[in-house]
Amino acid sequence: MEKLFTTRKIRLLIDSDDIDQKNKIIDTLYQWRYICFKASNQIYTHHYVQQQLREMLYLTEGVRARLSDIKKDEYGMLSTSRMNTSYQVLAKNYKGSIPMHIMSALNGNLVASFNKMSKALASGESTLPSFKREIPIPFKGTDVKKLRSSREGAVFHFSLFDIPFRTYLGKTGHDKREMLQSLSAGQVKLCTSSLTLDKGKIFMLAVFQTEAGEQQLDQDIIAEASLSLDYPIIVSVGTKRYSIGSKDEYLYKRLAIQAAIRRKKKAMVFMNQNSRKQLRKSTIENLIQSEKRYVTQKQHVYSRSLIDICLKNKAATLLLVDQTEKEQQAKEDPFLFRNWGYYGLKQKIERKAEKAGIAVLIE
Repeated sequence: MEKLFTTRKIRLLIDSDDIDQKNKIIDTLYQWRYICFKASNQIYTHHYVQQQLREMLYLTEGVRARLSDIKKDEYGMLSTSRMNTSYQVLAKNYKGSIPMHIMSALNGNLVASFNKMSKALASGESTLPSFKREIPIPFKGTDVKKLRSSREGAVFHFSLFDIPFRTYLGKTGHDKREMLQSLSAGQVKLCTSSLTLDKGKIFMLAVFQTEAGEQQLDQDIIAEASLSLDYPIIVSVGTKRYSIGSKDEYLYKRLAIQAAIRRKKKAMVFMNQNSRKQLRKSTIENLIQSEKRYVTQKQHVYSRSLIDICLKNKAATLLLVDQTEKEQQAKEDPFLFRNWGYYGLKQKIERKAEKAGIAVLIE
């Protein structure tokens, strides 16, 4: 069966009432993140140097070194595998300061990404990237221990490296709750995931692995979906009618972010050149990226909900009604073209439908 990977961003809270313990854990997480930041640059640097040795054609002919384990290749110049070389550096520098499972996951992720871009680095088409201090803290799925739910599945508790956490899913976290329930029941697998820290808040970027079973879809059932103004998506399957999201829900935060950007730009008139440059580079750019992330997240949620409705009703065909006409109207209306995101939503619907085996027709 085909393996599917799904990522969910889940807010975490430290599961303790002791303020001192909470502050100590937060400090520890920030220290681990800083170590991951330094270690990431070291991993890339070591593997880049190893790769460049191959290109040093000016070395004497007597040097017949290869980037391989000497135990497996008589001309190998490494005492171990390439992946283990950087792990040994991490163990020497950071063992005792951070759980080595974090270093192992970090090393595995970065060596794999380095290998993908090694040709571009060798040809000069790409430069060696550097990592930022806000890098996520990776961990293996098996590091999550004692996962359990309380309050009828509203809150999940678990420990990660002996740190007690509980989830905060909010009112719209139904899909996250279902994934965690499936994980608790052993129906899905938690792969290498990560923790991110944002202004004292903790988030888990959880990567779930599921197997795509064959869906029993009925070729005679057609779901009709309309991307409307009052609701992002309205779905009809036979006599059943569903609405996904709402106009206020979608536009409220997006318009609020745009208003904040306009206020910052107006304030720039009264600033000197250095202050304007700093404001544009930090606050305004962050707000612009925040809007993009919000729109992308909402489009993913809405498109996923639509495909789930189709699967629930065994609809083998999804018809997007009057979509061509709506896209043309959006181009003529600046407000719709700027805010509604018809094209991006349609793309995500098509991709998710293809994975589920649902045919998409655009009217």
